[in-house]
Amino acid sequence: MNPYELAYQRSLSDPEGFWGEVAENLHWYSKWHKVLDDSHPPLYRWFHGGLINTCYNAVDRHVEQGRGGQCAIIWDSPTTGAQRHITYAELRDLVAMCAGALVAEGVTRGDRVILYMPMIPEALIAMLACARIGAIHSVVFGGFAPNELAVRINDAKPKVIFSASCGIEGGTVIPYQPLLHKAIERSTHKPDRLIIVRRPQAEVSFSSRLDLDYDSAIAAARAVDCVPLLATDPLYILYTSGTTGDPKGIVRDNGGHAVALKWTMDAIYDVRPGEVFWAASDVGWVVGHSYIVYAPLLHGCTTVVYEGKPVGTPDPGAFWRVITEHRISTLFTAPTAFRAIKREDPNADYLKKYDVGGAGFRALFLAGERSDPQTIQWAEHHLKVPVIDHWWQTETGWAIAANCLGLHRYSVRYGSPTLPVPGWDVRVMSEDGRLAPIGQSGPLVCRLPLPPGSLVMLWQREDRYRTSYLQAYPGYYQSGDAGYIDEDGYIYVMARTDDIINVAGHRLSTGAMEEVLLAHPDVAECAVVGVADSLKGQIPIGLICLKAGVARSETQIIPELVSMVRERVGAVAAFKTLARVQRLPKTRSGKILRGTIQKIADDKPYKVPATIDDPEILNEIKASLYALGYARKDNKDNNAGASDSDSW
Repeated sequence: MNPYELAYQRSLSDPEGFWGEVAENLHWYSKWHKVLDDSHPPLYRWFHGGLINTCYNAVDRHVEQGRGGQCAIIWDSPTTGAQRHITYAELRDLVAMCAGALVAEGVTRGDRVILYMPMIPEALIAMLACARIGAIHSVVFGGFAPNELAVRINDAKPKVIFSASCGIEGGTVIPYQPLLHKAIERSTHKPDRLIIVRRPQAEVSFSSRLDLDYDSAIAAARAVDCVPLLATDPLYILYTSGTTGDPKGIVRDNGGHAVALKWTMDAIYDVRPGEVFWAASDVGWVVGHSYIVYAPLLHGCTTVVYEGKPVGTPDPGAFWRVITEHRISTLFTAPTAFRAIKREDPNADYLKKYDVGGAGFRALFLAGERSDPQTIQWAEHHLKVPVIDHWWQTETGWAIAANCLGLHRYSVRYGSPTLPVPGWDVRVMSEDGRLAPIGQSGPLVCRLPLPPGSLVMLWQREDRYRTSYLQAYPGYYQSGDAGYIDEDGYIYVMARTDDIINVAGHRLSTGAMEEVLLAHPDVAECAVVGVADSLKGQIPIGLICLKAGVARSETQIIPELVSMVRERVGAVAAFKTLARVQRLPKTRSGKILRGTIQKIADDKPYKVPATIDDPEILNEIKASLYALGYARKDNKDNNAGASDSDSW
């Protein structure tokens, strides 16, 4: 057996022995009483009784081992033309002072701190400062609108919010302070303090009693040491969209999270301490948490914080410049980024200006949405390195399935993220709730207990945690994704099973968008579905029915609706396409057939559901979708061979 097979089999047959050995690679103030606490299934906890500090393992440990002079963070900002290099020793001192500033504001172990930050080093410093003292951080993507931020403030109830004077999207400066104050006005919970990093691109006022200048807070602070924490203490809360539009606060612990993430850097990504690893993502998303901040630093790598885009900052050669200039060994990004590069530079002419191979570039990893074969093949052809599609989720925190380059490199099968990673026992369920045979599609599930590093709970929502992930298939985690496993064990992830759509790697709820549309006084009914998009993977489109007696035209109303979604959900939703229809297809019980609408828009086979109240309406919907640029007007064969089910 090769190293992957050995690791995978042992991780399932002897998980305590496997993960106990892996955990020895970290510093523990006190060892665990038990590797796996299985006393309250289906709620499992790892390294019960152990004392650890994630910040110490990610920063201080490397300094004490003589590597303080190594670069820990490279900040590269083509949007501002600035760069910054921070060594591990410098990072330790900055984090210790930032932690001291939090302590001065009364933040203690278990308190929550929200970060509403752009891609600057202070975002990482603030996250690590929270980990240093046992505060629980919750990072909110800076592009989210005040309403979304207010929801998270109310749920997490932070004592302090970290922010900056602005973020920069491409060439657009987005002032954050007005958005913050508007969110706090809307929230019922009020933080004690806003600590704001000044950026030269936007002025900031400190007239409010809440606002505190970051530099002043750091200058007045005293450095604090790392606090020993229980392995089972929460490290962070990260909100992900729920099917009702009510975000779910994913809780990650300290011990299992650190153990798993450090191990993945070697086993999955084949990266060694001291090398430069780049996750081209944002700290607001799980990829940013796991692979911009924690995993690279836990492993002793140099991590890159990039404030830019794959194209337009300034051109489609942006990624190649960063790889060459900073001698990056491995890049992890979303397929959307490479689709954008391919669209702007189909012959990879900009790549020819740089010597990425000479810089030591070895592998490209893609995740965040399903990677289409054409994009993978384009990258393979031009980069001449392994291009690895791997599957994971906000909830899991790291890859469920991957081609583990550090263990054994398997052949690529386009459309598959290859095999389950050690620790993950992946199965497919049939409609009757039994395990499906090889090759049959169905919901993808993972047998419990999940490995270290996965979610341990939803923030203050144990009941929702159970119903969302554990109830449908007892003994298994319900991933919310569907697919199949072939005869060689390769996993194929084909679709979502709920109303979460994936827009350029960002998981967003169509239900939340529908709620916004229904808030308009002229809208009676609506449906939002995700349709296939060659660049972003999916984009939302909406169908609306106006109330009787509305005199205004859709040309007046639709721009208002688009603006409302942009304000309340955020620009990341890419919501631009709407059509007015006279009625929506429904079942006799009143359920809108969103799945059927999506299939029509994507030109996929569908069968008219037996429960539909009026089959003729589907022709009207098809005409409306065709007018938007979707569906085929004269498609006569859509009904052939289609499923009768509608999972929406």
